Amino acid sequence: MRTLVARLDSDGDVLLAGPAIRAAAASGEVVLLCGPGGVRAAELLPGVNRIIEWECPWIVNPAPEVRPIDIEAVVALVHGVRADVALVLTSFHQSPLPLALLLRLAGVPKIVARSIDYPGSLLDVRLTGDPDVPEAERALEVARAAGFELPPGDDGRLAVLDPPELELAELSHPYVVVHPGATAPARTWSPDRWAKAVVALNAAGHRVVVTGGPAEAGLTAHVAGACGTDLGGRTTFRELSGVLAGAEAVVVGNTGPAHLAVAVGTPVVSLFAPVVPAARWAPHGEHVLLGDQHARCRNSRARECPTPGHPCLDLVEPAEVVAAVAEVTR
Repeated sequence: MRTLVARLDSDGDVLLAGPAIRAAAASGEVVLLCGPGGVRAAELLPGVNRIIEWECPWIVNPAPEVRPIDIEAVVALVHGVRADVALVLTSFHQSPLPLALLLRLAGVPKIVARSIDYPGSLLDVRLTGDPDVPEAERALEVARAAGFELPPGDDGRLAVLDPPELELAELSHPYVVVHPGATAPARTWSPDRWAKAVVALNAAGHRVVVTGGPAEAGLTAHVAGACGTDLGGRTTFRELSGVLAGAEAVVVGNTGPAHLAVAVGTPVVSLFAPVVPAARWAPHGEHVLLGDQHARCRNSRARECPTPGHPCLDLVEPAEVVAAVAEVTR
C-alpha cells in the first residue's frame, strides 16, 4: 500500500498532520506532498518515506502565478508515485477540490478528504462535517475514513524524530525558550512586549534563550537584549527541536515552533491571537493559553492585526507570562 498525503501549508500544519501520517504509515509507504514552508517539518515526521515539494498557488502566501507548466509538472510527479490512495488534508477554510482534480488527472484511484462543497467525482470518500476539534484530530479522522488506524501503542500525540544532541555552550540547563517570531504578525506578541517578558523572566530567576530563523535575527537580538541568550538564525529546524526539547518551557505565539515544542514533550505558554480558533489551533499538549479569545479580530484569519494596538495580545502583561511559566514548570 502506498499512500500520498497532501498538506500544502506551513511547518505547523505539517507537524499537525503527523498522527494521520503515522496511521497511514502503519499500512505501508507514505509519500508527503507539501509546500516549501512545510518541508523542514516534513523531514522530522516519523512515517514519511518520501517528500514532494510543490508551491501550490491557492495555498502559499504570497501566491505564485498559476502556470500550466507547473500544474503539468506536479501531475506528472504524482502520477509517478503510483499511489493507491491519497489523503488531502486541509484547514477548515480551505477546499480540497482543486488538488483533488489534479490528483484525479494524475490517476490516483482513491481520494479521501473533508469537503463542505459537492465534490462530484473528485472524491471517493468525503467527510461532510467540520467539527470544532483540534487540527491533528481533524486530520486523523480523514485517515480513519480511508481505513487507516494508528498502530498499537501510538497515542496519537504529535511526535518527531529524536532531536539531535546539541553542543552549544549557551544551553546551560535549566532554561526557558522564548520564540517571538511568526509568519503572520497578528499571531504573535509585539517585539517590545517580548523584550519586557525576557527581562521579567530573568528577574524571576529563569535563564532565557531566544530562538528564531535567519530572517528574524534582528527581532531576536532586540528581544534577547542584555538578559537573554540570542540563538536567532543559529539553528536549523531540526536543531531547534533539540533546543526546545531541552527547555523547561517554551513561550511562543501561534506558529510552528509551538507545535514543535509539543512534539518534543515541552510545555508551552501560548500567546494566542484569536484570528483562528484556539479549539482547533492551540498547542495540542500541555499548555497555558494567554490572550483575549473574544477580541474583535476573532476568527478573522487576519495576518496583520486589524485593531490598533493589537489588544488581544498586547494587553497581556509580562508578569502573566512569568506566572504561566511557573504554572507549567512546577
